[in-house]
Amino acid sequence: MSRPLRADARRNRDRLLATALEAFSTEGADVALESVAKRAGVGIGTLYRHFPTREALVEAVYRNELGKLCDAVPELLDTLPPDRATRVWMDRFVDYTATKHGMADALRAVIASGSDPYSESRDLLVGAMGRLLAAMGRTDLEPTDVLVTISGIAGAATQLGAPGRMLDLVLDGLRYRP
Repeated sequence: MSRPLRADARRNRDRLLATALEAFSTEGADVALESVAKRAGVGIGTLYRHFPTREALVEAVYRNELGKLCDAVPELLDTLPPDRATRVWMDRFVDYTATKHGMADALRAVIASGSDPYSESRDLLVGAMGRLLAAMGRTDLEPTDVLVTISGIAGAATQLGAPGRMLDLVLDGLRYRP
């Protein structure tokens, strides 16, 4: 059983994840880890203490982003009406998809090394969307169908930009009850 990280170690880990996310998304899979550590304000030893390999860092960055997205649902539902919470989450999903797209080469390298960063993704995303749909009273819909729809919008947004109108259209459809 691992002990919880000390506060300073937690801050270092969080800075490394945020810095690596930006670096992998903008500079690609081959960004120098020394550069990531330096930009995060830590030594390379600290980076390797938290993430023993490049693949471990990439996977942790991806899982961290997925976790932030899915873990946001309860707070959104506690602070916003269900339809507004769903719309805000959709925007975050588009951002998450763009991040994943930006890290595509790095994630492919993780998969090539034998790891599966996506192993929990589907279940977490379906659970998050299911909770949002239930809050909207739309238990008649499959969360997977809505996720596929907004995934398509997110993909189109990388080509066309500004997915807002399309997400509003989906939300209008979710509000409609025949």
